[in-house]
Amino acid sequence: MRLRVLGVLSVLCLVVVFLISGTILTSASRELTQELQINRAASLNRLAQVAFDASGDGDTARLQREMDTYSGLYGEGIVVRLQQETLASGGLNADRADVQEALSVARLNVSRTALEPLEPFGPTAQVIFRPFGNASQVLGAVVLEVDAATAQRKLQERWLGVAVAALALAAILLLGAARVTGWVLRPVLRLNSAVNELGSTGRAGLLPEAGPPELRELSRSFTAMARTVSASMESQRQLIADTSHQLRNPVGALRLRLDLLQLELKSAREHDAAERAMAELERVEEILDGVLKLAAAEHRASEGSLRAAVSQAEQPGSEPIDPYPVLQGEIERAAPLARHAGCRLVLAPAPRQAALVACKPAELAQMVGDLLGNAFKYAPGATVTAGVRSVPGRVVVEVSDDGPGLSEAERASAATRFWRSPRHASVPGTGLGMTIVGELAAANGGRLVLADAAPHGLSARIEFPVPAAGQETRGSGRGGGHA
Repeated sequence: MRLRVLGVLSVLCLVVVFLISGTILTSASRELTQELQINRAASLNRLAQVAFDASGDGDTARLQREMDTYSGLYGEGIVVRLQQETLASGGLNADRADVQEALSVARLNVSRTALEPLEPFGPTAQVIFRPFGNASQVLGAVVLEVDAATAQRKLQERWLGVAVAALALAAILLLGAARVTGWVLRPVLRLNSAVNELGSTGRAGLLPEAGPPELRELSRSFTAMARTVSASMESQRQLIADTSHQLRNPVGALRLRLDLLQLELKSAREHDAAERAMAELERVEEILDGVLKLAAAEHRASEGSLRAAVSQAEQPGSEPIDPYPVLQGEIERAAPLARHAGCRLVLAPAPRQAALVACKPAELAQMVGDLLGNAFKYAPGATVTAGVRSVPGRVVVEVSDDGPGLSEAERASAATRFWRSPRHASVPGTGLGMTIVGELAAANGGRLVLADAAPHGLSARIEFPVPAAGQETRGSGRGGGHA
């Protein structure tokens, strides 16, 4: 937008400069032409009077001296045709075509003393003429070749001065256009950034009140709206977290009562009903745990987005770590679960050069643990492989299995809250695991990508951008093998 507005204003400024310069230059040309014309017309009239006197008394010597004096002074040629003879000075040839034409027209008692407007690089010589005689007869004509070289040089100097002034004026106007454009559009650009920040983080900073009055009012209105939206979103997030947390106490009390009730039950049917109630209660506890984790992950994701919106100097992110030791630790902890699910757990060899990621170790461990738990739960008996690898511009932490996998449509919905594949309806779960992993990945500047594994199965990748060079490294342990 800035370039478009500045382009339009620049074109208008250049048009204004061009019109002003054109007007000044046209006026200068007209002024110099008129000055030269008045001067030469006076000389032409004086020569015509001398020629008239010479034609009356027959003394052409005085006329010739006047002509030679004028030509020597101004460097301009003169031709005077009398009834008896033709006189010339200044090297002007009476047989020249334009001179002959002027003499022919003058015999008809027609004079031409007007000059064509001067041009800075046009012809420098023009012919003017006028007849002389008495009331009843044309006795002759005077032709003067006007040399406009001096006036043309003056016009060129004025053109140069106007060009320099026009460039200076254009620079001033363009600078003013840039300042005006910035003054008008800076609040719009800040508002656009604030809208993007509000959409990605759920909060927006205080907009400075700058620019035209209408934009200042718009900034105030947006700031008020952003505060309301941020407060509403934070209240909703806090309500979910508080509700989930407060439900723990009555759920715990209900579990205790069910345990006491089971001690009092005698028939198998009553025990079976109590077991089913306990299973549903455990599912409620699992959902509450998932909702609490999701609320925490979403809060971290909003913090990560806010950190990305400001400079690193103001709010630095996590220090880069080597993800391989974290992955190795989670593999060791998940080994009993893998054996219980009949899965073979494989840790890929460490990369030759440490691949660093800017992620909190505890959150990376939680993401890897959730992905491993998902693989054990939905691909029992499969081989689950975990590893770290580097690709251009990214570091990938991957957990894959050779189980049944998910279809493309199912992978697109897998990170949706409470979504579960119809094929896994009988498997206990909340449908929040992938959502939590995705939010934690976003909180640390990464993203969760689900894809097919070769030759079959599911590949869950957490992709992180390569950290900026020069940051210190945390974590150094290395290991590998099978668990």
